[in-house]
Amino acid sequence: MLEVLSALANIATACAVIVAAWQLVLSQKQAVTTFEDSLAKEYRDIAVTLPVKALLGETLSESEHIDKFDEFYRYFDLCNQQAFLKQSGRVSDRTWRFWLEGIASNLKRPAFERAWSEVAARSNGDFAELRALVPPKPLTPSGKVGA
Repeated sequence: MLEVLSALANIATACAVIVAAWQLVLSQKQAVTTFEDSLAKEYRDIAVTLPVKALLGETLSESEHIDKFDEFYRYFDLCNQQAFLKQSGRVSDRTWRFWLEGIASNLKRPAFERAWSEVAARSNGDFAELRALVPPKPLTPSGKVGA
């Protein structure tokens, strides 16, 4: 009888260890999801400050570009942070693919492309992770985006 109780105790201990390990895995996944959600909220907070014209792929006037340059800077800073976090293993592959598609899509739009080229030219080598993903186009002497 003692052997049976000992075997049952060993089985119960093993089950408890498995359940605890599973709970740790679930907690880790939840922590990553919560972290990723916080960055998605940060994106939404920045996106509402960007001109709709820019998001629709339209060119901004010079005054609109100047007026919204700080918001574009914050967007590129967030993109760079997202790329850094992916390199550090802090975001899931699924989320990164979604973010990367959004970054690439936005940086093809004229207003984003112009702002990114200007930020990259003025930022003394910062934004290394974003530069590696989307190399900025050079600016012409007139401040326009070159080829």
